[in-house]
Amino acid sequence: MKVLAIAGGLAALVLLAQPAVAQTDDHAGHVGHAAPAAASAIEAVGVVRAVNAKAGKVTLAHEAIPALKWPPMTMAFKVADPALLKDLAVGTKVRFKLDGQTIVGLTAL
Repeated sequence: MKVLAIAGGLAALVLLAQPAVAQTDDHAGHVGHAAPAAASAIEAVGVVRAVNAKAGKVTLAHEAIPALKWPPMTMAFKVADPALLKDLAVGTKVRFKLDGQTIVGLTAL
């Protein structure tokens, strides 16, 4: 009996010692909206609201993304390749591909 109690107590200590996961404000509107691990990128459509080439980010007002269970919203995304932002203007409608929450493809429509 004592062996089980000690083992249970050690398991509880191990669980309590785990570090907390920090949240960043980059995707604060997506709490509970984690992108599933997918073999292929997920496509969506949106309108460019801001471009920050220096930070490698673009803000999009995107349509609903059913594959991720995301409603329509406006949010900033990192881009895998800053060259995707070249010649991108505010107000441009785009089709984009996500790998997680990073844009890996971007095409003006």
